[in-house]
Amino acid sequence: MMEESNVSLTDATTISVGDVVKATVTKVEDKQALVDVGYKYDGLIPISELSPLHVEKVSDVVSVGDTFDVKVLKLNDEKEELVVSKKAVAMEAAWADLEKKMESGEIIEAEIKEVVKGGLVVDVGVRGFIPASMVERYFVEDFSDYKGKTLRLKVVEMDKDKNKVILSHKAVLEEEAKQQKQSVLERLQPGQVLEGTVQRMTDFGVFVDIGGVDGLVHVSELAWHRVEKPSDVVKEGDKVQVKVLKVDKENERISLSIKETQPGPWAKVGEQFKQGDVVTGTVKRLVSFGAFVEIAPGVEGLVHISQIANRRVATPGEVLKEGQEVQVKVLDVVPSEQRVSLSIRAVEEERAEQAERASKREQQQFQQENNQPLGVTLGELFGDLKEKLK
Repeated sequence: MMEESNVSLTDATTISVGDVVKATVTKVEDKQALVDVGYKYDGLIPISELSPLHVEKVSDVVSVGDTFDVKVLKLNDEKEELVVSKKAVAMEAAWADLEKKMESGEIIEAEIKEVVKGGLVVDVGVRGFIPASMVERYFVEDFSDYKGKTLRLKVVEMDKDKNKVILSHKAVLEEEAKQQKQSVLERLQPGQVLEGTVQRMTDFGVFVDIGGVDGLVHVSELAWHRVEKPSDVVKEGDKVQVKVLKVDKENERISLSIKETQPGPWAKVGEQFKQGDVVTGTVKRLVSFGAFVEIAPGVEGLVHISQIANRRVATPGEVLKEGQEVQVKVLDVVPSEQRVSLSIRAVEEERAEQAERASKREQQQFQQENNQPLGVTLGELFGDLKEKLK
């Protein structure tokens, strides 16, 4: 390859193939442009040598009077043939510039010129290609509205021999997301309460975006009550308040809690339940010394084994099973210690007493209606009637 040299308009008495010279457009035709390069006759630029990209019309790229550098491709004085290229000069400079930017990781801006199968085409001095997978951080089905947009790009691959330049907008976005994540991680402190957006759902919890970084709300931290599936509590896109539990900057992991931002189940226990109340609960756990019964979401009280029945019970399992619904009486409430004492026996005893009292009332009413002394029992009354009927 001949060494290139710059030849000015005024000094150009002789030129050679490979020279880079100044050119001024003198005429624009359909498929070529004529230029004055200071030589004894004008040179021509074929439409294919105007730009690294496809050109529909010469007039789209150059106008009469435009001045720019061109490279001499062909020279034949006998035929007065001089072919020069605007594209070759632009590409030489572009390759050198792109190589530097690829090494440094510098971000460049370029307008989308074409939407083609598999990606986007840009003009970066040479034809640059952005594969569909490198456009965004998410899947894009239709790129039709990208034409004319300007994107920030990084050069990720170059092959001068194959005239190939691969660029990525996704790489820029990911780098910015990484910087944003580091910035957020540096600012986060356990105990902070922030607003976030539910991004992803999993069986073990949900990931919440808290400003460019995702944190995990484990299923056990979604609510004060037991949660079977995260989707029972939240859905993707929900705005939620979260409390920062732990920040692992080295591994970029953040543990969050939704339930810690809400009043705990014991916050209103003192108002909800009073000593002597009879409420319905569900047996949650059986232990050797009794049974834990849930009387409100997240609130479990203990029924001591001595309070399970009005007879001696060897094990709670003799009388109760997990999941069973029972009536319990509140014996004691201590919200500060998250403790509630309950009794099933007391409810049964009260029912027995009520039944006995009801029976006595019925007896008294019957005696009064039949003019019998109040001290006479039903047995005695029926005995007298039997005697009278003999």
